[in-house]
Amino acid sequence: MQPPVDRTGKIAFVPARFGPDIIGGAEIVLRHLAMGLQDRGWEVEVLTTAALDYFTWKNELPVGVAVEDGLTVRRFEAVKSTAGRDRDEIGMRMFGGEQIPLVEQERWLNDDVRIPGLYQHLLTRGEEYRAIVFGPYLFWPSVACSQVHPTRSVLWTCLHDEPYAYQSIFAPVLSGVAGLFLQTEPEHELAHSIFPQLAPHDVVGCGVEVPEGYDPERFRQKFGITEPFLLYAGRREGAKGWDELLEMFARSVVARGLPFHLVTMGAGDVNPPASVADRVHDLGFLSEEDRNDAYAAATAYVQPSRYEAFSRTIMESWLAETPVVGVGQGGVVRYHIERSRAGIVYDDRYEFEEALVFLAAHPEAAERLGASGRRYVLDHYQWEDVLTRVEQSLTSWTTAPAPAAAATAAPAVEVAG
Repeated sequence: MQPPVDRTGKIAFVPARFGPDIIGGAEIVLRHLAMGLQDRGWEVEVLTTAALDYFTWKNELPVGVAVEDGLTVRRFEAVKSTAGRDRDEIGMRMFGGEQIPLVEQERWLNDDVRIPGLYQHLLTRGEEYRAIVFGPYLFWPSVACSQVHPTRSVLWTCLHDEPYAYQSIFAPVLSGVAGLFLQTEPEHELAHSIFPQLAPHDVVGCGVEVPEGYDPERFRQKFGITEPFLLYAGRREGAKGWDELLEMFARSVVARGLPFHLVTMGAGDVNPPASVADRVHDLGFLSEEDRNDAYAAATAYVQPSRYEAFSRTIMESWLAETPVVGVGQGGVVRYHIERSRAGIVYDDRYEFEEALVFLAAHPEAAERLGASGRRYVLDHYQWEDVLTRVEQSLTSWTTAPAPAAAATAAPAVEVAG
């Protein structure tokens, strides 16, 4: 039996964007953590920007304090005052293996969204919080603002094996905050290999919502897609492996005469090769019901991204009992597939092609793989279990502020969710 949890003290969560329609792995996770811990009796506040768009960072919502979906949300102005040239040029040099001086790393970090109002708020009011949970590691809010009160700062790390992670600018965060939440053992091993002197840390997993049901036939009729198809969900960009996926898909279905189409939902340009333009279907952003039905209707879900800390979309496909075809490089995707026995790993285009040939020829085996995936997610990644682990970590890493630190908060305005 677990000892009672000391839930005294306020917990702040710091996603760069916040709202029910925000798409983004860390943003979704921090939202669920905030709501889940508040439901368990914690006092919770969300510190975020007034922006919704990941690219423009335009401040579209009111700055100030409001209650949104039952959570106190304090919004600050997002500042994106630079052109992004340093972010692009220095980032390319990082990917080229160049050793980047710290002063240039700082220029790279600053050439993106910044939240000076949040920084000032933490300077003046940070002692009100027992813990301040940032995420992911990669951006200015996590790096700069976590250093205001490092003994209260906790990071939902989202660490990938990418050149950015090896930059020395992240060392004070990954080694000097109160604690690090890690989602998988590969992420844990990667963090240790880069920064041997890690801050206190725990592998807590990540929760995934379990839909009440699926209707694959409803999806097929609504969108007019009756052919067997592979599914990809997320951002269509090179860093996510989208261009490589298109090339491999086109080569495979044409060379082997396979029946598959490719359905994609999410953001970004699609740009399919001419040879398969009539087989690639861009559905954009879907409702939760349509999204769930798409997972269930697919023959397989494809994950071409090498830069995953958890890969929520893999879990969503497995909950729908749909197998996964995933890239082996990068560690996390391979880890999940091999641990669950619920998919096929590929390391090059030839193995990708053979995976599709196998799925087309053996639908019964594909069903067994998908069923194994659902069991895996239910056994390891339910929210209640993750929240329990998160609470245990927070209470071991932090202590409640003294009563004198609790200042009078600005009144919150109720906002309909």
